[in-house]
Amino acid sequence: METRELRYFVAVAEELHFGRAAQRLSMAQPPLSRAIQQLERRLGVVLLHRTARAVALTEAGSVLLREGRAALDAVEAAERRTRRAAAGPPGVVLATKAGAAGELLAKLLDAYAAEPGAVAVEVLLCGPGEQESLLRDGRADVALLQRPFDSTVGLDTEELRTERQVLVLPAGHPLADRPHVSMAEVTARTGLPLPRWPRRDGGYPDGPGPPVRDHTQLFQLIALGRACAVVPESLRAGLRDGHATVPVPDAPAVTTVIAWPPHSRSRAVADLVRTATRL
Repeated sequence: METRELRYFVAVAEELHFGRAAQRLSMAQPPLSRAIQQLERRLGVVLLHRTARAVALTEAGSVLLREGRAALDAVEAAERRTRRAAAGPPGVVLATKAGAAGELLAKLLDAYAAEPGAVAVEVLLCGPGEQESLLRDGRADVALLQRPFDSTVGLDTEELRTERQVLVLPAGHPLADRPHVSMAEVTARTGLPLPRWPRRDGGYPDGPGPPVRDHTQLFQLIALGRACAVVPESLRAGLRDGHATVPVPDAPAVTTVIAWPPHSRSRAVADLVRTATRL
């Protein structure tokens, strides 16, 4: 398959509408339809169910959408990393979610800087879920991800630490004096909605909670009595006097991993990963 065909198919599969996909690709609709039909004939499968009213993905189409996105990300990553390699002295770009694993990141950067042969590390602080896409499309060489929130499918990883989660409440909330709470109590008894984090497409899921973009915004809303949140316990370090925390034993544990593309042959990335696992 050609990357052009994959771009065409991914656009149609994401829009589920040939007209919108053609507009997104800046092309006419008839050649786009012919290109998808030709792709189906060559693969010998039906990728899309078409009716006069709707377009839907088949099971094969869902697989090609997932694999096609990964393939296009790999091509884009190759282009970016090639240009970066020619642009200047060697360095490593590390992506991490703003506010997450702050103490671990500081220790990692200090320890790596002391290694012989260490290169400059550029840190990209980003919003929830963004560090994964930065790593996959070549804007970052390595990333700190948190399972189960971030996907590590197709990446090489090393686990760094696992921690429990806590409920963050406004100070003085009736649940703040409890030794622990359950997830059922969090959703049913706090009187405060959970936040809504952005999806990968930038939109927000439906729900009563306030939309949030980062932990600074979230914690301010909690202090104002507008929300509560279940977060990794390491985030306690960034809280102010207006907050209280309660353990949530049945919340899923959060594992921080350092991740990198499986085809990477960068010695600097390897040294950074070794430093992280040693810590």
